[in-house]
Amino acid sequence: MILLQAQNVARRFGAETLFEHVQLQVKSQAHVALVGRNGIGKTTLLKIIIGQNPPDEGRISTKKGLSIGYLSQNTNFSSKRTVFAEMLTVFDELRKMEKQIHQLEAKLGQPELLADKDAYQQTLKRYDRLQQLFSDQNGYGYEAEIRNVLHGFGFDDSYYQQPVSALSGGQKSRLALAKLLLENHDLLVLDEPTNHLDIATLTWLENYLQNYRGALLIVSHDQYFLDKVATEVYDLSRHTTEHYTGNYTDYRKKKAARLEQAWKAYNKQQAQIAKLEDFVNKNIVRASTTKRAQSRRKQLEKMDRLEKPKNDDKTVRFTFSEDKPSGQQVLDVTNAAIGYDKKVLADPINIHVKRHQAVAITGPNGIGKSTLLKSILKKIPLLRGDVKFGTGVDVGYYDQEQENLHADKTVLSEIWDEHPTVNEADIRRVLGSFLFTGEDVDKQIPSLSGGERAQLMLVKLAMNHNNFLILDEPTNHLDIDSKEVLEHALQNYDGTILFVSHDRYFINRLATQTVELATSGTTTYLGNYDYYQEKKAEEEAIAAEKAPTTPTKTETKPSTNQQEFRQNKAQQKEARKLKRQVNALEKKLEQLEQQSHALQLTMTKPETLQNPEKLNELQQQLEKLAKQQQEVEDQWEEASLALEDLNG
Repeated sequence: MILLQAQNVARRFGAETLFEHVQLQVKSQAHVALVGRNGIGKTTLLKIIIGQNPPDEGRISTKKGLSIGYLSQNTNFSSKRTVFAEMLTVFDELRKMEKQIHQLEAKLGQPELLADKDAYQQTLKRYDRLQQLFSDQNGYGYEAEIRNVLHGFGFDDSYYQQPVSALSGGQKSRLALAKLLLENHDLLVLDEPTNHLDIATLTWLENYLQNYRGALLIVSHDQYFLDKVATEVYDLSRHTTEHYTGNYTDYRKKKAARLEQAWKAYNKQQAQIAKLEDFVNKNIVRASTTKRAQSRRKQLEKMDRLEKPKNDDKTVRFTFSEDKPSGQQVLDVTNAAIGYDKKVLADPINIHVKRHQAVAITGPNGIGKSTLLKSILKKIPLLRGDVKFGTGVDVGYYDQEQENLHADKTVLSEIWDEHPTVNEADIRRVLGSFLFTGEDVDKQIPSLSGGERAQLMLVKLAMNHNNFLILDEPTNHLDIDSKEVLEHALQNYDGTILFVSHDRYFINRLATQTVELATSGTTTYLGNYDYYQEKKAEEEAIAAEKAPTTPTKTETKPSTNQQEFRQNKAQQKEARKLKRQVNALEKKLEQLEQQSHALQLTMTKPETLQNPEKLNELQQQLEKLAKQQQEVEDQWEEASLALEDLNG
């Protein structure tokens, strides 16, 4: 069923067209991503879709009674209530019903009602109907649902009685999204929902949205998030939309293939046109061939000429380079503690960075990742420990707070003042590669958007030619195309990188090491984000096996309806747990099969066959894999049978 449809929607500002001929539809339970460069009009389109602003042309049609929940980029969430009380307002109708149930329970126990058989039966029927309705609407589980969602967004029970007004801006944004999820709308329209979320919360949100019963329309610059959540993509580019099925990665592949096909068709037609025109030019004046030339000319006139394919609008183009290489050992942080006013955020911290490495620092919000970078740079003193830079290290720093931009300067003067010996034409050329062209260079710093300020910070960094880059959330405010350019520039950089990021796709593409920062200090993983996640999962599985089981507390016996409901909930919970286990085991089996296949291919190579020692080693690895496969298959069979039993 189609929930919402945009038909030939256009938005114009005077003579300028932001977008036109936009076609977009959202079906029930669809997970739709809307992607495009910064400034292309994604947020404007969302506001038209939800009815906040009217389109200049076209129309938006929706299913009758459609419930839409909208999360804007800049949520000004305010409330005089506490955190938990604010979440309870979502269930006001259920709570009224709960109160009525308690009132009826009290009434059913009154002697005068017990004496009136008919009145008692009528009241009992009303009580049963109300209790059933209450149960069907998750009346016995709504508080648990609130706790689950709050926990997912990083609000444990210590926050429950805190006033919403006391929260930070980022916390209020997370709370607004939490409330929106609890409201269970038919369609959720989310504009950059991953802002202000750390990696743990992002992972939780992905899992939650994958199972969301309604439809989703999402704008996000987080490729990893879109790959997990989206099942179709609308690309807003060149002032209109193109539709693609699949997740973000599928969209990129299909878009590239579509562009390649368009070029082939265009070039083929251009060759045909050139051939026809050449024939006409050579033969139109010759009596013997005039008729044939005229026929070719008519053919040219009737031809439906293809437009020259266009790539997306221009994106930033830049590289990072170093003037002089550093020594092999670039940075050593030894037994350090970070924090403020003797309040320790993390301790002990040990980080060792060598030349050409790209080290990612990850961890939850508030743990002190930015504080750590500033402590390394001696902008904030360490509480204890030592920081030592290697020989010849020249540090360049990208500050996510953008404090080293000057509010009283223009774009041009911000760069030129730091490089006064470089001529203006060269400064303008560099700025042009970051999309600051023409009058853009005369803009005052405060008038720049977040994306423009981020690009200007990268200009400053690129022009300094440092051999060690320390980057604090460098992808914030960048659109996907700009992030990909930054990734490419850093991958081809010959220096060393230490960076903080919550962008998992970015970490995956760049990191050679991942350092997890926690209150208990640092743990180093020798790989990118996916490797880090695999190792974390292994550690958690081992810890779970070693953890002692705790007996459950005895509880007061609930009513029959409550007992049945809880049994059903427990059964559903166990089924979900088994389903996740089955999926995880299937994925593990697939990985083991791929590893086994790769080993077998290696064993067939001539150089391996000529090396008996290597061949024996690979055979042992293959046997070990086969044993693992059998163990995982046994676990899968056991979990699958248990799931079948639960599902009847």
